[in-house]
Amino acid sequence: MTLKSLPLFLSLFVTFLLLDVSAVYGRVGVVGGWEPIKDPKAPEVQEIGEFAVTQHNKQAKTDLKFESVDSGETQVVSGMNYRLVLSAKDGAGSNKYEAVIWDKPWAHFRNLTSFKRI
Repeated sequence: MTLKSLPLFLSLFVTFLLLDVSAVYGRVGVVGGWEPIKDPKAPEVQEIGEFAVTQHNKQAKTDLKFESVDSGETQVVSGMNYRLVLSAKDGAGSNKYEAVIWDKPWAHFRNLTSFKRI
């Protein structure tokens, strides 16, 4: 590849990456930018929130009970990052938590990146 064709190659690569992401998630997002989730009550968003609580319980040896995702944002990366505000119960009552989850559904990969009480 010559140096002259590198910009063309890179622009085509980014275009195909965005098309791939849009095919999986049903929309084209801004790579690297956070966008609000329009429907945090959607079943797939609630499933990701429940995954976050389950993973946190395994890692921290806690017994939180998932209640709901209250709000959130997505970020297009190699896959999708979800930054969710969710409600979960412990022995003392219900609390709010922020969880970040990295999801790549085509690779059957989902990872809890962070989880903290807010």
